[in-house]
Amino acid sequence: MKICFLDNTKFKYSYLDKHSPLLRGAETILINLAENLKMLGHEVTVFNNCPDDVDNNSSNWFNINKVNKQMNFDIAVANADMRLLDTITAKKKFIISYSLQSIEKFLRKGQLISYFKNKPTILLISKYHMKNRSKLLSLFGSKIIDIAVDDLFLNTKLTNNIDSNLAIFTSRPDRNLDILIKIWSENILPNFKNGKLLTTPTETISQSSNIIFRKMDSQENLIKDLLRSKVFLAPGHKAELFCLAAEEARELCLPIVTLGIGSLSERVTHEKTGFIAKNNKDFADYTIELFKNNKLWNSIRANLINLRGSSNWKSSTKVFLDSVG
Repeated sequence: MKICFLDNTKFKYSYLDKHSPLLRGAETILINLAENLKMLGHEVTVFNNCPDDVDNNSSNWFNINKVNKQMNFDIAVANADMRLLDTITAKKKFIISYSLQSIEKFLRKGQLISYFKNKPTILLISKYHMKNRSKLLSLFGSKIIDIAVDDLFLNTKLTNNIDSNLAIFTSRPDRNLDILIKIWSENILPNFKNGKLLTTPTETISQSSNIIFRKMDSQENLIKDLLRSKVFLAPGHKAELFCLAAEEARELCLPIVTLGIGSLSERVTHEKTGFIAKNNKDFADYTIELFKNNKLWNSIRANLINLRGSSNWKSSTKVFLDSVG
């Protein structure tokens, strides 16, 4: 099939930036889907704000200004913006949604005319997403697609060189890091004084002996930080529709503790791959137990090791093809 992806993200990126820390989930998903669809023999073209030096036929990544209605595809997939579908001719049109967009915001962003003009199927990224997105914005159908982590995580060798006192948070600071810091300071540290939290840098908190900022420069360093950590902590957030950070931690076999807000309850199987806490006290208790109880930690880690590689972009791309075929 001839498949095209359309993305109008303001910053410049291409497949060459696959492991860049600048990329968010939407860009990472696009790169991996395009890459794996090509490996399955499909003709894939990407139009986005890529730099001129990758604007060539060998990569099939072109600046979005090059797209025009004379180009014909079997399938066109827009990243988030419905209006991009106006620019292309395709037998079937889809849009990958990454938000719980309200009808008011949908109208304010000028999506309505394009929506009825193109009649796209909406591709969603979790059951939580499907449940909470307005049904009025899925009149022409909606489906859930699978998301996976980069092969870099799957191919990483696990290590036993783990800091027994180190927890980690790798989501964006606005994903309720303030709640985590409150639990950490008020409920965890008083009962586990050796604890250290390695976290995404933010201007709203200060570093200390027990709160340390991660170096944000590459996926390789992210993997190193995850490998040396004992637990992954993430309260979750109502805007978190998948949480790729938690999936990366799971693939590297870190037990996860969460409040299950947003889609986080889908990333964790309670008492098997981590714990879904009912409140802040439970969150702290589960975290401390994982720090102190090696038998429990080893049991959870063994479950995670057995699951390694079960989610990957090869299988996720086949699910994608079933959704758009």
